[in-house]
Amino acid sequence: MGEEQYIIWHQSTVTKISRQQKNQHKSCVIWFTGLSGSGKSSLANALDQVLFSKKVQSYVLDGDNIRHGLNAGLGFSKEDRKENIRRIGEVSKLFVESGQIVSTAFISPFREDRDQVRALFPDGEFIEVYVKCPISVCENRDPKGLYKKARNGEISEFTGISSPYEEPNQPELVIESDQLTISQSIETIIDYLKYKSIL
Repeated sequence: MGEEQYIIWHQSTVTKISRQQKNQHKSCVIWFTGLSGSGKSSLANALDQVLFSKKVQSYVLDGDNIRHGLNAGLGFSKEDRKENIRRIGEVSKLFVESGQIVSTAFISPFREDRDQVRALFPDGEFIEVYVKCPISVCENRDPKGLYKKARNGEISEFTGISSPYEEPNQPELVIESDQLTISQSIETIIDYLKYKSIL
């Protein structure tokens, strides 16, 4: 055995509950999942803006930003996507332990990977928000031109085209982003957080 046998989890001197009491709100991860172009990042950032205006401790972990740093070495194979989501789950857990509401905006196409992240959290601290949007609408939006490249064969393993997206079975919320405005969507999420006594 190497040095890994000496690695132990250190409990924080300041507990999660103490941080939540100081912040006057509970902490959780709001896990936005959906196709590319469905509106995950837009919703996560709009929600963060509203939470910030309410003096709520919050942060957004965005898929592109994370791949610039923490997960820069990962590609888009099934194995790398799995590891990408695993790492984000662990980082999200740290944010929740720090008393914050963290919003994540990742396609996270595989149900098993999302369920493994959910298992990291006590009941009520993982809120899966399925940003549901027809692929035709996502493709029309195509903010990064990725669908066009995927259709032209320039991108392999592209979710919704050449790689599957597995819809959540029982998400806490479904936001139909082609039917609701961003404001309406955020109102739905805020109402849910209040209903669950997170806010």
